[in-house]
Amino acid sequence: MPGLFNEIFLKSEGVELANIKSAIKRNRQNEKRRERNSKVRSSIRTAHKKVARQIDAKEGFDNEKLQQDYIDFVKTLDTAARKKVVHWKTAARKKSRMAKKVNAALQQ
Repeated sequence: MPGLFNEIFLKSEGVELANIKSAIKRNRQNEKRRERNSKVRSSIRTAHKKVARQIDAKEGFDNEKLQQDYIDFVKTLDTAARKKVVHWKTAARKKSRMAKKVNAALQQ
């Protein structure tokens, strides 16, 4: 398995392994997509944290701000699902779980 180790090590160093033109292009495309997808996933996590912080606030929270943060969270998830960064069922599940938490917080 020394060949596999070198292949993994070289990939992590950013060295091109492909010799064929189409494979080189595919590697370039995949790298761009990976970077874009990681940014989108990061924005999903950030939007989730904003809503979660509002819910977990000890001294109470602003209902309007909580609702607006939830709307932003849903928009972020829907955009990611539309661009196929996350699966649409994953997006639906995350929205549903957050909606339950938001509604419970608003009822108190």
